[in-house]
Amino acid sequence: MLENRYVNEYIKYLEVERNYSLETIKNYERDIEEFFSYCGSEGINYLRIKYDDARFYVMYLKDKKNNSSSSISRKISSLRSFYRYLLGKQVIDINVFHLVTLPKKSQRLPKFFSYNELEELFVVPNLDTSIGQRDALILEMLYATGVRVSELVNIKVKDITISDNSIKVLGKGNKERMVYFQNVCKKRLNLYLKDGYLDLNKKKSDYLFLNHNGEKITTRGVEYILDKIIKETSLNKNISPHMLRHSFATHLLNEGCELTSVQELLGHESLTATSIYTHVTSDRLKEVYYKTHPRARKCQEK
Repeated sequence: MLENRYVNEYIKYLEVERNYSLETIKNYERDIEEFFSYCGSEGINYLRIKYDDARFYVMYLKDKKNNSSSSISRKISSLRSFYRYLLGKQVIDINVFHLVTLPKKSQRLPKFFSYNELEELFVVPNLDTSIGQRDALILEMLYATGVRVSELVNIKVKDITISDNSIKVLGKGNKERMVYFQNVCKKRLNLYLKDGYLDLNKKKSDYLFLNHNGEKITTRGVEYILDKIIKETSLNKNISPHMLRHSFATHLLNEGCELTSVQELLGHESLTATSIYTHVTSDRLKEVYYKTHPRARKCQEK
């Protein structure tokens, strides 16, 4: 941690009042540390920076450090937040990072699995073993609910209402929401709870997903499991928990689910974050259009 009074107070603020995750806080701290290092090399007092100092820092990240647009945006966002905190504490008079124009992000479309690819993944885990039952449920639940991996590993058995096919999850900013699962996932869940979970739960844990030591599984542990599973398939692509979340959203929209409903299920605060999936589903919409619009259909039949 940086030995700086204001930074230490800010980190504590993110941890206690904002309830940010440890990984998010580390990212903020790294971004601030990098900026402080730049200020030191340029002889700049970080409490008295001017607009040009902030603008030149953006240029430095782009031209000297060769950072991508998304990396620059994240770093400047971190500094905006830090200086907003300092402004609120009346340590500074103006937050110059609010005035800086950020480079335009190149929009990357989310990667997702097709239905057939998912079916190939789902048959890999061995349902005759405790670990296989757990891994099968991890796959099914990520795809069935669209939860983030950080939300998945924090699910407790008491959060699940099996009769209602629903789970209460704690999302970003400590916000609770309900997610739902279908009967295939329910079948895997019942098998795991009646068999594999009892075997793995050596320490009487409240958490649903446990490692071989009986402890709550980590996000890295889930990533490792998914990597292991895909290596046993013919699929020549990488896998991540977020790809299953992307698949969940994309497939719902392909089947006609409203964007606002998908937004709520994903736990997005803004519809803008969810709207990226509309680019992915445009081909499907085009196909539906040509099959259903009377004149378009008539033209195709000729």
